[in-house]
Amino acid sequence: MNQQIVKHIHGLLVLIFGLAGCGNETASDKATGEVRLLATPAAIGSMGPNLVPGAGSAVLSWIEPSGDGSALRYSVLDDGAWGAPRTVTSGENWFVNWADFPAVVPVSESLWATHWLVRREAGGYAYDIFAAISVDAGATWSEPFNPHTDGTDTEPGFVTIFPNDGGVGMIWLDGRKMVNDVTDDVAASGMTLRAETFAAELTSTSEVLVDDLTCDCCQTDVAITADGPVAVYRDRSVNEIRDIYVSRFVAGRWQEGQAVSNDNWEIPGCPVNGPVIRATGSDVVVAWFSAGDDRPRVQAAWSADSGKSFSTPIEVSTDQPLGHVGSALLPNGDLVVSWHHNTGGGTAELNLRRVSASGELGDVYVLQEAADIFAFSVPQLLLQGDELIASWTSKIDDEYYLSSAAIPLGIL
Repeated sequence: MNQQIVKHIHGLLVLIFGLAGCGNETASDKATGEVRLLATPAAIGSMGPNLVPGAGSAVLSWIEPSGDGSALRYSVLDDGAWGAPRTVTSGENWFVNWADFPAVVPVSESLWATHWLVRREAGGYAYDIFAAISVDAGATWSEPFNPHTDGTDTEPGFVTIFPNDGGVGMIWLDGRKMVNDVTDDVAASGMTLRAETFAAELTSTSEVLVDDLTCDCCQTDVAITADGPVAVYRDRSVNEIRDIYVSRFVAGRWQEGQAVSNDNWEIPGCPVNGPVIRATGSDVVVAWFSAGDDRPRVQAAWSADSGKSFSTPIEVSTDQPLGHVGSALLPNGDLVVSWHHNTGGGTAELNLRRVSASGELGDVYVLQEAADIFAFSVPQLLLQGDELIASWTSKIDDEYYLSSAAIPLGIL
C-alpha cells in the first residue's frame, strides 16, 4: 500500500500550507468569535497529529524526532492550551509516513491504548503494528504487543482504537495475503480488514476477518452508537470499485460490510483518502471524499438507526476538493466537515463547512490559506464545548511542525 502513498505525495493530492502565527491568543479573542491559534508542545520536525476526545478534554498525539529515530508523544488540552508533552515510547526503526500515523486514545478514564508502526528485518514496506495499554490514564504503559499474529513481511496499518465491552477494540488494514503472487484474482493477494479486542490485562479475543478485500491505504474509523461499534472504511471490489462501507458489531460479531453510498468510484490504485464517522446515540454521520464519474466531491450521509441504513448523500463540496476529510458532530445534529480544497496553480486551502441532515449548507470557511511551501497531513477535527479544535501538519523551510487552532462555532 505504501508505494501508493509515495506516489500520492508527489501527485494531485499533495497539499501546500503556511501558518500565520504559532502563539496562543488571549481569552478575549474567544469572546469575539475569532479563531485562536494554539501553540503545540511538539518539536520542529513533528508530524502525524491525531486528535481524540478524552481525559475530560482532548488528547493530541504526534510523531517527533528523537535522536536517530522517532518518539510517540501526547498532550492534553487544559483550559484552552496544550499541556506539557509526555512520551509514550521511542525507537530507531519505525515506519513513519504522513498518512498512517500513531494514536494515543483514552478508551475510558483510566484505560488508554496506543499504537505505532515498526519495521521488520526484511525492510522496505514490511513492518508490524505495535500496541500498548495503560491502566493509569497514560502515566505508564504495558510491554508492546502485536495485535496481528501472522508474522508475514507485509503491511498492516491504519489502525483505529475504540472502546468495546470494557476493553480496547482495534481494527486495522491487514496485508498478510500480499505474500501471494498477484494474479487476476485480486482478492487472493489484496488488503483485508481485521479486528480484535483486548482487556486491560492484555488477554484478547481471536483476530477476526471483517472484510476480505479493501482499499490498500485509506484511513479507517469507528464510532460508538447506541447499538455498539460501527466501523467505516474504503472497500475494494474485484472490479476496482472503491466505495465507502460500514460494518456493525452486533452480538459479538462484525456484520458483512454494506455500502454507505454507491458512488461507483472505479480507480485502479488507492487514493489514500479515508472516511470519518461520528455518532450520538442512534444518530450516525459518515463523511468522505469520492471521485466517482470523474466528479470529485466531499459528501456526508446520515443514519438514524445506528448505521443500518443511510440517507442519500449530501454534497458538502464539489469545488475541486482534494479530500482528507475530518468532521465533528454538533449537539443539534449538524456536521462540521473539514477538507482540502484545490485552489489551482499548485496551491490549496484547508476548508470548513457546516451541513445539516436536511442539506442546508453554511458558508465555506478557510481555516488555512495555501502558501508556496509543501506540507502533507490528514487534518484532525473535534468538538470541545462551544468550539472546534483542529490540528494539522505544516511545513516551513523543509521542516514539519504541528499547527492547532480553536474555532468558535459561531463563525460557521
